[in-house]
Amino acid sequence: MNNTNTTNDWLFEIIPKNRFFSLNLKEIWQYRDLLFLFVKRDVITVYKQTVLGPLWYLIQPLFTSVTFTIIFNNVAGINTGTVPPFLFNLAGITVWNYFTACLNGTSDTFKANAGIFGKVYFPRIITPLSVVISNLIKFGIQFFIFIAFYCYYCIQGRDLSFNSLVLFFPVLILIMGILGLGLGMLISSMVTKYRDFSYLIGFGIQLLMYLSAVMYPMDLIKQKLPDYGWIVTYNPLAYIIETSRYMLLNVGEISILGLCYTVTITIVVFFIGLLVFNKTEKSFIDTV
Repeated sequence: MNNTNTTNDWLFEIIPKNRFFSLNLKEIWQYRDLLFLFVKRDVITVYKQTVLGPLWYLIQPLFTSVTFTIIFNNVAGINTGTVPPFLFNLAGITVWNYFTACLNGTSDTFKANAGIFGKVYFPRIITPLSVVISNLIKFGIQFFIFIAFYCYYCIQGRDLSFNSLVLFFPVLILIMGILGLGLGMLISSMVTKYRDFSYLIGFGIQLLMYLSAVMYPMDLIKQKLPDYGWIVTYNPLAYIIETSRYMLLNVGEISILGLCYTVTITIVVFFIGLLVFNKTEKSFIDTV
């Protein structure tokens, strides 16, 4: 009788995870087709059976920018220097929207995918990761609108220019996506046990937006409210948005120390979120 080694006949081998921390990049790569399938699902189904469809990608940042321009620039009198207030607000909102889309999409991972998780095995992190990737498409559309208005104001004779550091702008978007992914995984794990926590996310994001220098320069809050400026100073998102405007519009300032602080917070939040996510995926099906 010929003995055969049956273990070599298997393409994948599913084994229990004995480590509290696990980020198997090789396994994620093996399931890359499923990742792309989830990305396609997220892009197509969001605005399927809607009247305006993908136009909602454009309407939201444009209307928000107009509202901010009227309230904060025309009424409150916030000065944006040589940069048109509408373009100033659009730059901040475009970057901010990518973070909120990643956070909102990943913060409901276990609850929204409980049916799939309970039937089929695949690396669970693929689901929130697909949200971050699919939102890059949405960000690309909104960024194209920003470039269109940028060109329009240049034709009108406005003094606008990119900073030479604009080549590092994709790095800022990557940091923003990782931070949203980390916070989303952390919140998603908490929502499995505390359902009412999901109701606080919307309010928390709105409050965080006003503390992230989306519609005003960071130095303005330090001048107007010196006793409360530290709140914005310790917000890592504020440095990302301020640096984005510095790269795209050549206004404001860039803080190397602030960016190092932001990268550190992003890495810490991501690994904490991943740790809690890995722990929750083992038992969440009993609580969802």
